[in-house]
Amino acid sequence: MGFLKSIFGKKEQPKRQLNHVSHLQVGDMISLDDSFALPPALRGQQLRVEAINTYEYQRSQRSEWVLKGHSNDTIFLSLDEDDESYLSLSIKIPRSIVEQLFDLDEFSVIFEEDDTAQLVTLPLEGEIQSQYGQWLGKQYHQHQFAQFGYFHRQDYRGMKPPQDSHGATGEPFEAYLLLDDEEKSAVEVEVYEGGETDVMLTLYRPLTDIRDFWPGE
Repeated sequence: MGFLKSIFGKKEQPKRQLNHVSHLQVGDMISLDDSFALPPALRGQQLRVEAINTYEYQRSQRSEWVLKGHSNDTIFLSLDEDDESYLSLSIKIPRSIVEQLFDLDEFSVIFEEDDTAQLVTLPLEGEIQSQYGQWLGKQYHQHQFAQFGYFHRQDYRGMKPPQDSHGATGEPFEAYLLLDDEEKSAVEVEVYEGGETDVMLTLYRPLTDIRDFWPGE
């Protein structure tokens, strides 16, 4: 009987292999390096993929993985691909934090078409320093002004997002990007219709900062 079962029995499906960011699905988990080069919100954290979004631009699109860990902080992960590939790890900060990190007059220049913003990080102390210090460069220069795109709360890897004006075309926005002198960190700003504005602090890190992958159920 055991022999017959081995012939006619149902074979187990092979487990999904997961070893690269680009293959992450909702429910998968990663663990990050415990290096002190990483901010506390990232250092040694185990993070679960809660959602996958898509940024659509005129000639490209980019996936964003929304991650959460035990602290319930939200981390946004994407791939920055140029000559080499890097992890792009971001957190959103409210206006109350923006005004503690930067001079608001300098910050407002980001949105002025005839000027190029130069942003200097203010001196930080106490809890603000411990929470945000490692996310920040000393000085930033503007690299991108009002790049138009659509934000989709869906995963469109390998597909073209909807183009029909009557369909789910996503949320239109304009993107602004400032890089620090070493191009290891960034300040990203997204302005949506109605004036809603998201400000992100971003770090660019090597792919090896992800130590382990675990496929979801």
